[in-house]
Amino acid sequence: MADIKRIRVEMLARVEGEGALEVDIAGGTVQSVRLSIFEPPRLFEAFLRGRAATEVPDIAARICGICPVAYQMSASHAIETAFGMQPTPEIRALRRLLYCGEYIESHALHMVMLHAPDFLGFEDGIAMAAVHGDLVKRALAAKKAGNRLMTVVGGREIHPINVRLGGFYRVPSRAELTALQPDLARARDDAVAILRWAVGFDFPDVERDWELVALRHPTEYPLNEGRIASTSGIDIAFDEFETVFEERHIAHSNALHAVVRERGGYLTGPLARYALNFDRLPAHIQALAREAGLGPVCRNPYRSILVRAIETVYVCEEAMRLIAAYTPPKEAAVKLTPRAGTGAWATEAPRGLLWHRYELDEDGTVRTARIVPPTAQNQPAMEADLLDVASRHVDYPDAALQLACEAAVRNHDPCISCATHFLKLTVNRE
Repeated sequence: MADIKRIRVEMLARVEGEGALEVDIAGGTVQSVRLSIFEPPRLFEAFLRGRAATEVPDIAARICGICPVAYQMSASHAIETAFGMQPTPEIRALRRLLYCGEYIESHALHMVMLHAPDFLGFEDGIAMAAVHGDLVKRALAAKKAGNRLMTVVGGREIHPINVRLGGFYRVPSRAELTALQPDLARARDDAVAILRWAVGFDFPDVERDWELVALRHPTEYPLNEGRIASTSGIDIAFDEFETVFEERHIAHSNALHAVVRERGGYLTGPLARYALNFDRLPAHIQALAREAGLGPVCRNPYRSILVRAIETVYVCEEAMRLIAAYTPPKEAAVKLTPRAGTGAWATEAPRGLLWHRYELDEDGTVRTARIVPPTAQNQPAMEADLLDVASRHVDYPDAALQLACEAAVRNHDPCISCATHFLKLTVNRE
């Protein structure tokens, strides 16, 4: 038996969180790939038990520093459903506007600083800036515009403090929001420039036959509302999630794997949102996508950078539309009357479907909480993707194989935690 060769990458930037990847190769064939998330469980669902429902949006937001709004929105809608109330149209519009800010800052960061270096052969965004400084500056300017929007509506750019059940603690004035319009217009132009730049990247010619899962809304490109749908015919309300999907404990991961009960793994995120809602994009943005070589469905994970750019253009324009039509709510929040009940809701985090379910006592105390984040749902699809990548490049030198696997992980922009290192790669060759 040949000596086993192990490759270890102790720290990988450009992906949030900590985990490990192990590739077993025997006789020139990849036998298995295991994406192991070894970061200790963070136990937020346990933290929420026994807390007042009013505390949940702020606590849940701490799960992620990149997409805290997603956790606040899924939590707020779920609990409001349990209490039997709905936000006013004006509050609904403000929530959508806040979510636009999160999309802008998250996508801008990922596309240029985290993802683009893989295509251009740079170690990181800093090295890439020496050659592509204009695009890096445009991405950072767009991110800043998203951060400003989150600050004005949410109270601060990271872990917003202005969100509450029923609405907000304070609503912005028309003047505060109108002042953001020039930055949002520039951010839209920056996103178009990033899209046209990224079109020139050398994308591997691969297609993945995933079941794509995302929200589907009757009239809008979905952020906060809709039904859970898939390319294989799923069409369910939020409270039916557990009848179709289940989470399974996998020995090599501290994060649960989510699957469709009858079929197995699936993919959520920008590729799924885009495929299920292309017809919800304005005609001129559909035309921009076609100009970039995208059809109504994209199944190439490497081209996800193009889809994120399309979404960034959309949310910049959607934010400008919402601001132009803004009417301040008469009340910053709808009054809540706690009652015993159960509420479930899902919203579209930048990285995909985020589902929450809360069971509440009659005084509004949380009895149980369940949170299913996008990255947990995507793990089986990511492992299948990595198996294909490792198999196609099995003859690469170890260092090149490592880079190919790392790039495949970054395609999915996994958010394992708010840490800065992700992957330990072990290759066992026999």
